[in-house]
Amino acid sequence: MSKILNDLIESLKCLPGVGPKSATRMAYYLLQRDPDGAKNLANSILNSFKHLGKCKSCNNFCETTVCDLCSDNGRDNSVLCIIEMPTDLLMFEQTHSYNGLYYILMGRLSPLDGIGPKELAMNSLYERCKDENIKEVIIATNFTKEGDATSTFITELIKDLGKKISRIARGMPSGSEIEYTDTGTLAQAISERKNIN
Repeated sequence: MSKILNDLIESLKCLPGVGPKSATRMAYYLLQRDPDGAKNLANSILNSFKHLGKCKSCNNFCETTVCDLCSDNGRDNSVLCIIEMPTDLLMFEQTHSYNGLYYILMGRLSPLDGIGPKELAMNSLYERCKDENIKEVIIATNFTKEGDATSTFITELIKDLGKKISRIARGMPSGSEIEYTDTGTLAQAISERKNIN
């Protein structure tokens, strides 16, 4: 096999969920069936690395020093939601139920993977939370062992700032039936129940 073709296949394997067979199929598809698409993909990747940086306020990818969302005066700057990844921000925004600001960790604590507080720039998060406008910090990390550990670490890190600290709720998903819910989720739903009167 050509070294250049082999390099392309190896490069495609860096994508999540793409193994050797998928990478090989993608490489041949791009070369045989969609050379214009392949060129656009290559240009878009290079353009992204050349022009995208990170927002100094929320840590999201953007083309300016401060992203559009952080500079939007219509948002509630008294609430800061801490999330793991930019894709989490997209999900929150699709709900149309949150109008505050965000801080993106770009990961979660995972000592086995070599990701500690330094790799997640927790010092920058602490500085962001010190903002006097922020009254509440919502921790919206995933409900995994790593996400829970990250939540606990953040709570300890910022508790001396005197801000209200909350964690997103967990429990029964909307539209689910108790009969088909796993026991861990059901137990969490019971323990985090709310009064309705």
